[in-house]
Amino acid sequence: MTDTRIRLLREEDWDEVVMLEESAYAASGLSEGEAALRSRHRASPSTCFVLEHAGGFGGYLLALPYPLFRCPDLSLAEERAVPGSNLHLHDLVIAERARGRGLASLMQQHLEETGRAARYRTLSLVAVHGSQALWTTLGYRARPEIGLPASYGAEAVYMVKPPEPAATDPALESSSGAEVG
Repeated sequence: MTDTRIRLLREEDWDEVVMLEESAYAASGLSEGEAALRSRHRASPSTCFVLEHAGGFGGYLLALPYPLFRCPDLSLAEERAVPGSNLHLHDLVIAERARGRGLASLMQQHLEETGRAARYRTLSLVAVHGSQALWTTLGYRARPEIGLPASYGAEAVYMVKPPEPAATDPALESSSGAEVG
């Protein structure tokens, strides 16, 4: 994919990020708005990326350190970074024109490599819009017993992945009730 590049998110990217986020989430009530998105970037600018694809803006990924088995509330901005050993993939959106090319997997892999280099022990996310099956194929395990803020809606599922091929934390080994969606 020589026409594809992943780089850190920059100030001039925000119009595209906000537009993509709105198009992905507004209809379902999950859109956070620019202030909340920027707060997540401020919490961890080294783990927020943009995808350039075929000469244009192809997507973005926002991730930040967050305690394992917890996640940001979509209705609240981040006050500050929360140090820890878990890196939370908060948002990943691929532009419609770039979908179907494996670019979400490419961005997730880039985040995993970044997390491994920074010595995070786990990656987490909240699967929305029925995306649990996709994340399962990428190595995440559903943790449906983890309560989520109401802002995610009733269908959202918390998921965890160790950044290494094998988990070393017994809490990650048991995924009671995990189902592939």
